[in-house]
Amino acid sequence: MDREFLDLYSDYLISAFGKVTATGLSELIDGELSHDQITSRLRKNRGGSKELWLLEKRIIRKHESEEGLLIFDDTLEHKPHSDENLIVGWYFDHTSNRNVKGINILNCVYHNDKITLPVAYEIIEKSEQVTDKKTGKVKWVSKESKNELMRAMLQVCCQNRLKFSYVLADSWFGSKENMEYIKQDKHKDFIIAVKGNRLVSLSEEQKNRGQFVNLENIELNPDICCEVYFKGLDFPVLITKQVFTNKNLSTGILYLACSNLDLTAPDIQTIYQKRWKVEEFHKSLKSNLALAKSPTGIPHTQKNHIFACFFAFLKLERLRIKTKLNHFALKAKE
Repeated sequence: MDREFLDLYSDYLISAFGKVTATGLSELIDGELSHDQITSRLRKNRGGSKELWLLEKRIIRKHESEEGLLIFDDTLEHKPHSDENLIVGWYFDHTSNRNVKGINILNCVYHNDKITLPVAYEIIEKSEQVTDKKTGKVKWVSKESKNELMRAMLQVCCQNRLKFSYVLADSWFGSKENMEYIKQDKHKDFIIAVKGNRLVSLSEEQKNRGQFVNLENIELNPDICCEVYFKGLDFPVLITKQVFTNKNLSTGILYLACSNLDLTAPDIQTIYQKRWKVEEFHKSLKSNLALAKSPTGIPHTQKNHIFACFFAFLKLERLRIKTKLNHFALKAKE
C-alpha cells in the first residue's frame, strides 16, 4: 500500500466539495502527479478491511472500552451511470422502495462514548450465476450471504481482541444462527430488532411441547420486558416493544430481542438507540467524503476508492476527538 498516495488521495476526498476526479486532484497539486499517474497509483494500491484495521489499531486501543458496541449495517452507494461489474449491481433500496444500481457495503462500526470507527467491512461481490426458480431468469448472486459475512466479520473483531459488550443490528441480521453465534460461540450479548411474525414460546415448557405463537400476538407493555424462547433457539431472550409515530402519522412497532436477561426495557432501548451511530457513519461517508463520486470504473479501483473514504473517515474522527467538532462542522471549515 502506497501510504503517501493514500494520505494525498484521502485528504483530497476530505477537501473536495464537488466532483472527484483524477484531473481535479492533479490540478490541485499543480501537476506534481499527472492524471494518468494518479489513476495508476489508485489502481496499484490494495486496501481492504485488514489494512484499515492496521491503520486505526493504535487509536482504537487508546479509546476502546468494555462498554463498546459493535454495530452491523449495510449501505448502498448509488452508481446509476456505472457499468455493471463484480461489485456494481442491482439492489433493493429501502429508502426509495425500488431497485437501484450501486455498490453494497456491509459495515461493522465500533462505538463507545469516545470514538466511532469502522473496524471491518465487506463489499458485496456478485460472482455466481443462478437461475431464479420463479422467473427462470439467470441472475448474479454473492457466494456468501450478508449474515455469513456478518459472522465472519465478528470473528475477525474477536480475533483482534476488540473490547465490546453488545452487538447491535436491525432485523435483517436477526436469524437464530446469528444469535447463537454471538451468545454461545463468542460469549457476547446482542440487541437485535426482530419482526412481529417470529414464533416464540412464553416458557421453556411450552417450547419443549412445541407451543409457539407469533410475537405480535403477545400483549407487551413498552415499559416492560418479556422473557421468551424463539423457535429453534435453545436459550431465552428478553423482548421489548417500542411504539412510534411515522412521518405519515401511521403507527410503527419495533420489537427488540436482547440476550442479557438482567436488563430492563429502558436499558435495552437506550443501548439500541446507539445503533444510529452507524447511520451517521454512512451519512458522513456520502456527504463529506465523496463515497459515491469515485472517478474509477473497474472493481479494483472502485474498492480502493472506498478504502480511501474509510481512511478519510478515520482522519475526520481523529480531528473530531481533538477539536470536539462533528464531521460536518469540520468539513465546513475546509
